[in-house]
Amino acid sequence: MYTHAQQQKHIRLALSALLFVFTLAAGAQPAVVKKAAKSVFTLTTFKADGSLLESGRGVFVGNDGEAISNLKPFIGASKAVVVDANGQKMEVSRIIGLNDIYDVARFRVNGHTTPLPIANVGATAGQDAWLVTYGTKAAEIKAAKVKSVEKFMDKYNFYIFSMNAPGNAAGCPFINMYGQVIGLMQISNTGLDTHACDAAYARSLSADGFSLNDATFRQINIPIAMPANETQARLMLMMAGQSNDSLKYHAAIDDFIRQFPTAADGYNARALSAAAGGQWSLAEQAMQEGIKRAAAKDEAHYNYARMMYDHATAGRHWTLDQAYAEAEAAYKAEKQPIYKHLQAQIIFAKGDYAGALDIFRQLEKDNSLNPGELIYEQAQCKRNLNASSDEVIALLDSAINITDTMRIIEAAPYFLSRAEVLDGTGKYRDAVFDYTRYEYLMQGRVGAPFYYTRARAEQNGKLYQQAINDMARAIIINPREPLYYAELANMQLRVNQFDKAQTTAERCIEVAPEYADGYLLLGLAQIQQKHKAEGLSNLEKAKTLGNEQAQALINKYK
Repeated sequence: MYTHAQQQKHIRLALSALLFVFTLAAGAQPAVVKKAAKSVFTLTTFKADGSLLESGRGVFVGNDGEAISNLKPFIGASKAVVVDANGQKMEVSRIIGLNDIYDVARFRVNGHTTPLPIANVGATAGQDAWLVTYGTKAAEIKAAKVKSVEKFMDKYNFYIFSMNAPGNAAGCPFINMYGQVIGLMQISNTGLDTHACDAAYARSLSADGFSLNDATFRQINIPIAMPANETQARLMLMMAGQSNDSLKYHAAIDDFIRQFPTAADGYNARALSAAAGGQWSLAEQAMQEGIKRAAAKDEAHYNYARMMYDHATAGRHWTLDQAYAEAEAAYKAEKQPIYKHLQAQIIFAKGDYAGALDIFRQLEKDNSLNPGELIYEQAQCKRNLNASSDEVIALLDSAINITDTMRIIEAAPYFLSRAEVLDGTGKYRDAVFDYTRYEYLMQGRVGAPFYYTRARAEQNGKLYQQAINDMARAIIINPREPLYYAELANMQLRVNQFDKAQTTAERCIEVAPEYADGYLLLGLAQIQQKHKAEGLSNLEKAKTLGNEQAQALINKYK
């Protein structure tokens, strides 16, 4: 039996339930829908110059600033801000994920936010919904009814509503009777219906390690959020370091360290970035922090040693002794062959070729290192120890032959080294063949000095036209180097191209008016073309500028 008070309570609850049902039947707004309006915001994006780009709407789906909206306003944006229903302004700090096909984006803002839950169960045809266009006023919350639902990716819904929504409502959420977001409004191409992409899909979007190379991500100059998976995060960090976008790279470094504070990779990236800009104290601070906080101390010491070695060999800031001390610390912490290998490379750089040779030979027994590289390094030691060319070439042959054909690009420096040895022993045509292999493996990424060197070998091998072509390439790459013009003019004289030699020599003088060889070669070209007086005058000029061959040539042609 119920007491009188209990009976009254049940009656009130029943009446409330009936009132809620009648209210929905009449198309009125449930209280939860009005409350949901507090989670809707306006989105404004800006170009790099600060000018206005686009505007839209969106909804918060996390209390830490997580939000979803349409993607379109972000394309071409360098900055974005949102303003919530209370007038609070927050900057978009990271793009978490996006999809250009369904025009949705997931991102994070700087600030505490009031989220709406995402519906766990999608809406069905005929179900009531409400489009919350921005504020809490009745006019800004519009009743709608689901006309039809289309499935995509097997589990998400694409909704079509029988209503005409205002054009400035794109990105606004459709809410069900429980105050849950079911979709984000999109502008219809037909204008007859209103569409919405499943909010659950927008919430699922995230970046991966390759997102920095994605064409759509590249159109947005706002940093990408670091993936939660450490492997993917490492990949993104590496890709960011290879890009030319310092903003996204520094953001990736900060995010990686924040998410994975015991991984050495983030501190190494920060140190490398600082060192590249000559900020030595910041680089050292980052590496010391890495050694302190990283779980793998050996990796942190090795990273520090590698950075020191790379800069020390270029004559910047650190010494080879400092690099060796860090490499030694890494090996003491964990006896990995790669750490011993770095020690050998440092010893080689210090000029102890015999000591380095011994370590390279010892490491050859370890299968974890590249055997071709170790043999190549032994060949370099032998060259510096003045071993016979046959002994050095035999080692380089072995390094090339042992390299897997699927990874033959690794053999590029081996071919270059063998070309240099062959060149030095008078086997010019064999040297040219190896120089050409090197150029092919480098896919043409070689500089003017390479073409100058190959041209000299071609000239010595009596491949004159090839030599002329290569010297011309060197000039195209570096048109301010007078030596290249002088060499080209000399080659043209050898094959009786006197008019071309004169033009080249004149260009040489234009580039370097005080370069004696330019006047010498111009004089010879003029004499060969029967302009003896002018030619002798330029030989005299070459003599005045210090050319030692000029007087003998003056005596010959005077």
